[in-house]
Amino acid sequence: MSKNYKSALGMLVSVFFFWGFVAAGNTILIPVFKKSLGLEQWQAQLIEFCFYVAYTVGALIYYFIGRVRGNDVLNTIGYKNGLIYGLLISAVGAFLFYPAASLESFPLMLTGLFVVGLGFSLQQTAANPLAISLGSKETGSSRLSMAGGVNNVGTTIAPVLLSYAIFGSTGTADNTILSLESVKLPYLILCAAFIIVAVAIKFSTIPDQLSDDDGSADSERLRISDYPSLWLGMIAIFLYVGVEVSTAANLSEYLKLEAGISEDNVAPYISLFWGSLMVGRWAASVGAFNVSSTMRNLLRVVIPLLAFGLFLGINSLKPNSDITIFFPYLLPIAVLLLAAHFTSNKPDKQLQLFGALGIISLFVGMLGTGMISIFGFISVGLFCSTLWPCIFDLATKNLGKFTNQGSAFLIMMIMGGGVVSLLQGYLSKENLLGITNSYWVGVVCFAYLAYYGYYMMMRVKSEQSNSN
Repeated sequence: MSKNYKSALGMLVSVFFFWGFVAAGNTILIPVFKKSLGLEQWQAQLIEFCFYVAYTVGALIYYFIGRVRGNDVLNTIGYKNGLIYGLLISAVGAFLFYPAASLESFPLMLTGLFVVGLGFSLQQTAANPLAISLGSKETGSSRLSMAGGVNNVGTTIAPVLLSYAIFGSTGTADNTILSLESVKLPYLILCAAFIIVAVAIKFSTIPDQLSDDDGSADSERLRISDYPSLWLGMIAIFLYVGVEVSTAANLSEYLKLEAGISEDNVAPYISLFWGSLMVGRWAASVGAFNVSSTMRNLLRVVIPLLAFGLFLGINSLKPNSDITIFFPYLLPIAVLLLAAHFTSNKPDKQLQLFGALGIISLFVGMLGTGMISIFGFISVGLFCSTLWPCIFDLATKNLGKFTNQGSAFLIMMIMGGGVVSLLQGYLSKENLLGITNSYWVGVVCFAYLAYYGYYMMMRVKSEQSNSN
């Protein structure tokens, strides 16, 4: 990578941190608002629903603006400005948490999350193809995994910080109504951070256009039906984000009902779920480094362990915390590292293997007991960790000048995080599946993801056979 590419990528990945911080923060807000406002589980999942549906609404807005103007939005304003405008929109949404907390208004908080999601939609549409294009195509998915690793630093920190803000160092779940105003400061800081990074990006070396985009697609519209890998990939993104978010979003309810862990003590488990994505993405990001194969294999072990160490370090800061209960989690981490080693830079095969391992994890969660069951559900995060770059890379690989339009369609499908969470929350009622068996929803999602990997593998083999 050139010096400019490295500088641009370094600045670009900062926005990935924000996506993770807010997404993981939602999982802490769910049990708090459920308890303080007396919501049912499916109603509490409206937090995820409004946030993730905003991605789709935003992508549709940007798409139709492009149709009316006759020019693609990002090709018109530039990818850099797309990031800047997206950050400023999200800053407005984060600021709305101030009056929402003061008024203890659930609708206003949902509105704030929706506006944050609108900004994230524009950021995602610009940032993902940029991360892939800033370097060689062969290591595009590794760069996206590296950016995802930064995302998961945010997801690992957020549950701990927000839990501290809401419950305090010695607070309990009994005082959540009175402490909702404590959400003000973290989100005001987040609002300010959005603005500061927007200014920094303005003066960065992030390019305005993709390196392989000549702008000729401005006058042409992408026909999704012509690209099976894209529309099947859209379904895959929907279900991937769905299983990732719904597993975490319903985890606090599972911990409360099945493990007897109260709302004020779920943060370390939520943090470990999102930290698991960080472990996997840090491991996958090694492929983007220009080092010897021996050093690369060593880093694939050391870097994920550093990520796990970061999780332990963050959670050890809470008074009276016992991080030793998480040491056995090194076993599923070892399984992940072996799986990642055999499928490195092979996104189709990684989808198949990780999809199968995700199903196994859910079965361990549903059939196991105690910490084994908890680790089963949490390890879903490990096997979701690299699926986003795998799907994104496969779905956009042959789009060429339509890459940014295809990216927008993929971003629309992030709404799966809200829809699947809402579905699982509804099915978790005791007169339906119950909280434990509601995770069958995730099994269905992983089964399709494995299928998509198999389909793309066979498609590539067919194309190679025809070319010969």
